[in-house]
Amino acid sequence: MKKLGILLVALTFALTACGSKDDSNTNDSTKTTGTEASTTKDTTSADSEKTTDTATASDKPVNLNFYFPVAVGGPITGLIDKLAADFNKENPNITVTPTYAGNYQDTMTKVVTAVQGGNSPDLAVLLSTELYSLLDMNALEELTPKFPQTYFDGFYEAFMGNTKSGDQVWSVPFQRSTIVLYYNKDMFKAAGLDPEKAPTTWEELRQDAAKLTLKDSKGAISQWGIEIPSTGYQYWMLQALSLQSGANIVSNDGTEVYFNKPEVKEALQFYSDLGRTDKVMPEGVLEWATVPSDFISGKTAMMFHTTGNLTKVKTDAKFDFGVAYLPANKSFGSPTGGGNLYVFKDIPDDHKAAALKFIEFLTQPERVAQWSIDTGYVGTTKAAYETDLLKNYVAQFPQAAIARDQMQYASSELSTHQNGQITKLFNDNIQAALLGTMTAEDALTKSQQQADDILKPFKK
Repeated sequence: MKKLGILLVALTFALTACGSKDDSNTNDSTKTTGTEASTTKDTTSADSEKTTDTATASDKPVNLNFYFPVAVGGPITGLIDKLAADFNKENPNITVTPTYAGNYQDTMTKVVTAVQGGNSPDLAVLLSTELYSLLDMNALEELTPKFPQTYFDGFYEAFMGNTKSGDQVWSVPFQRSTIVLYYNKDMFKAAGLDPEKAPTTWEELRQDAAKLTLKDSKGAISQWGIEIPSTGYQYWMLQALSLQSGANIVSNDGTEVYFNKPEVKEALQFYSDLGRTDKVMPEGVLEWATVPSDFISGKTAMMFHTTGNLTKVKTDAKFDFGVAYLPANKSFGSPTGGGNLYVFKDIPDDHKAAALKFIEFLTQPERVAQWSIDTGYVGTTKAAYETDLLKNYVAQFPQAAIARDQMQYASSELSTHQNGQITKLFNDNIQAALLGTMTAEDALTKSQQQADDILKPFKK
């Protein structure tokens, strides 16, 4: 009961958090495009080495309730609906009913409410970082024995980090991302910069951003050099900068954070200085969903943002743009991000078996490839990049390979017990530093103290 009470407090904090990484930039009701692969026959090893639960599923009709969020701009609901319809056609005894549940936070809240009310969905896409919160609720079906090890080995290891607690697997990577640097090649050329060479270090980023920041005849900024979001998921951006400085901010078991390390202070100071000292980024609040719109409309020459917006930028930008690794300080680095597929514990066995079958369907190489093309999310499996579909796409649009290639420098995203509460307080303190109402050192010291108090009951 104590943990349940703490969880409810965490949810209250999460609901009041400003902004959201998963706010869509456009209406998501447009028709799906390019979903030919949704009808492709299953070809992975999991198809020939079926799980026990799937193989013994009964023939009686099963109706699956599938909750999902919209996390980026683009026709995501149409894509999900099409995937579910294709699965239903191939499996006449199973009907998957997708339920759009809002952004990630909304979806998590609805799932928690349903679980506590004894009316859990069968499966859902939720942030990979919700793992420990869901485990604390005893809400999840463990997936380790449900799939062969070869199936899990097919995913990129960096994406598997947020699926596990110890050696136990509790979710399957689905709409996953990393942060990348987008840059306007036309603006680079106009500023005398090489349009084929993005900045590779923090110092180069500063210098290029200064050349790309322009003023109009009245002295007002007409074009910014760089924009990095500062609402909703500023912790994600800071984690990337911290990794580039040589330190991660969280332990592997979700019980410790390292917010006050010198490398994190260096990262937050750099983040703050871009706007407050260097004057190459707008001061104040930069909304998560506004930054891609600013980039597409030409208000900023560069941005840090999720690769999940790649297809949105490709579709809407009227200029030549590049995608690159995030610039390094001591090394390259980005946390992973995005959502996983979770199966819930308190549902009938035939629903569990059907849910596993749907997960197998969604993670076939051709479908992973098409999902990556249609959305911009990173293909989660190595086999997806071996398909002709994705090979041809990458050959025509090399930007699509950057996030995959950056995976060698990727680490798991911040995920702890009481994750919503901790990310809320961390976000608030980071934003205070970005606004200049706290120093970087004070913001991180306060964050560490608050997080230590919250995590104390979970330490062994």
